[in-house]
Amino acid sequence: MEVVIIPYLNLFGLLILFSTVVLFFIFSIKLLIYLINKKQFPKKLMIASFVGITLLGIFTAYTIYCFTFQTADGEFYKGPVTSPTEEYTANAYYMTYGGAAGGVNVWVEIINNLTEQEAKIVYYSDAKSKFSMRWQDDKTLYIENEELENLDENKSIELNVEKEIYHDQGLACRSWLMKDQYESCFSREYVKKGI
Repeated sequence: MEVVIIPYLNLFGLLILFSTVVLFFIFSIKLLIYLINKKQFPKKLMIASFVGITLLGIFTAYTIYCFTFQTADGEFYKGPVTSPTEEYTANAYYMTYGGAAGGVNVWVEIINNLTEQEAKIVYYSDAKSKFSMRWQDDKTLYIENEELENLDENKSIELNVEKEIYHDQGLACRSWLMKDQYESCFSREYVKKGI
């Protein structure tokens, strides 16, 4: 159910942003008129502008620091790829976004076959033309995700599935809610620098 709410939260945030900008613009003009003519101070407009700015700040902080992977409605893409000891299984899923001008997000879920815990997402990024997964050893998964024509679009990485995760934009790395789910978190900057 939470997956359905997220697009509406983004739309709500955009509506708050637009309303706040309009109200702040009107407030600025009325404040300028007040300062020039010394007419009645626009208190209601000032309060509405500051409420909008506060709501926008709260929404922004929520989306940055309370991020969780919201991917329940994805389509199966590749897998299952089982680790050499058969302890873990990796499956890749995708979801389109943005309509005709949008793109495709891809993520990799890991299932622990021994404990049968809930699937854990260890990789999330924009999908590129060449995508594959292979186990390097019993706990290390190499995820290849690169654009063949543009080498700057390489989002491939090797992850220890027990301790590490990757989020293309780094949102999972900044999230307070996900801090206990990994020891190391990587983002696009990490892959570009080749650290």
